[in-house]
Amino acid sequence: MAPGTTRTQSPPRALRALESQRSMVTTRTKSSTGRTARIRKISVAGIATAGAAAAALTLVPSPAQAAVPTAASASVSQAAAADKSYPDNLDGWIRESLDIMKSKGIPGSYEGLHRNIMRESSGNPNAQNGWDVNAQNGTPSKGLLQVIQPTFDAYHVDGTPHELTDPVANITAAANYAADKYGSIDNVDSAY
Repeated sequence: MAPGTTRTQSPPRALRALESQRSMVTTRTKSSTGRTARIRKISVAGIATAGAAAAALTLVPSPAQAAVPTAASASVSQAAAADKSYPDNLDGWIRESLDIMKSKGIPGSYEGLHRNIMRESSGNPNAQNGWDVNAQNGTPSKGLLQVIQPTFDAYHVDGTPHELTDPVANITAAANYAADKYGSIDNVDSAY
């Protein structure tokens, strides 16, 4: 090698490797680009066709949230819930609460209730938070869904005991509160 010259990697090997990678990327891009273009075309066409109504639909509550039970359906549902027997455990408390919620038009699902209960109290109906700002102000959060007394009083649901730590009353009042503030307990993914 002559002085002042530098040795570089042989261009053919490097170029072959790059060309191989480029053709794989190009092939993948072509197949997904067509699909993406079709999806974008459909989405844009759908929004253009529906206009502002498409955007407004996201602001309208679902039929489950907007449903207000009639007096007849509410009394039938409450009678069915009263006749039903529920196990005295977390599963039974959630199922009883769901039946009461259904009769009162309060949205929510088993999964949404269970997820929030496990995060808030690990399923302990006597759980009490003694350290947060509510506790420091003299109103500790209590029960399965860690409700404070003023919230429980404001969102208590008729047909349940008026006792904050009663599992069914606690779940149902908390779900009623969550429905008012967030649309449903299903929409709550952190302390509320």
